[in-house]
Amino acid sequence: MHPALYVSQTGLSAQDTKLSTISNNLANVGTVGYKRDDAVFQDLLYQIKRDPGALSSQDSQLPSGLQLGTGVRVVGTVKEFSQGSMQVTERPLDMAISGRGMFQIALPDGSTAYTRDGRFQINSDGQVVTANGHALEPAITIPEGMNEITIGEDGVITGTVAGDPALQNLGQIDLADFINPQGLKAIGNNLFRETEASGNPIVGTPGLDGIGAVSQGMLETSNVDVVTELVNMITTQRAYEMNSKVVSTADQMLQFISQNV
Repeated sequence: MHPALYVSQTGLSAQDTKLSTISNNLANVGTVGYKRDDAVFQDLLYQIKRDPGALSSQDSQLPSGLQLGTGVRVVGTVKEFSQGSMQVTERPLDMAISGRGMFQIALPDGSTAYTRDGRFQINSDGQVVTANGHALEPAITIPEGMNEITIGEDGVITGTVAGDPALQNLGQIDLADFINPQGLKAIGNNLFRETEASGNPIVGTPGLDGIGAVSQGMLETSNVDVVTELVNMITTQRAYEMNSKVVSTADQMLQFISQNV
């Protein structure tokens, strides 16, 4: 069979995967704290017919040789952890991180997950939790009757009780940072797990040692740019069509040979 058929097949598969990545980005354009994915391509092995620099005669060398590529593959997807836009909500338990860092979330199995989604609520026990009911770490409990909750840029939570102007310290929010956040494992529900690629979490106080500050009453929106994704989608569609055209052209060539030889 014509080798171009197999090469174009890898191109079709790669562009299909890229389109899936783009569609996931667009689907999550309204997801709080979402970080867009980008597909990474690499060319496949080459068939070396003539080595570059090989002797073409006793006194001359080949300047480039003859190297035939065998296609392309998707080797991974990269999370882009650029800052999303800030949306003002005025809700006291909504928090956004300005800079690096992630909130720590306690999972039911005892492990810790990480998120940029700062939309928190209070459960029946007064504990600060995510929309799925997972507790924020370190655990923060808001006593009954507490009002005027204030969260500082350093993560300190204070509040007052009706009739008592004295501030009460309710806890401290610590953030976790990673040497390689792209190495985190996305597990859904706006959560990530650490991996060997991400490195161990570096836990610290917001606003110190390179960790971002906490902004109360705000949420970080998705960093997906719709226009960029639409341009990428058009580019992917055209690349897919061109690879399809290669399949059609190779088929016509084979048809010509079979009918005329």
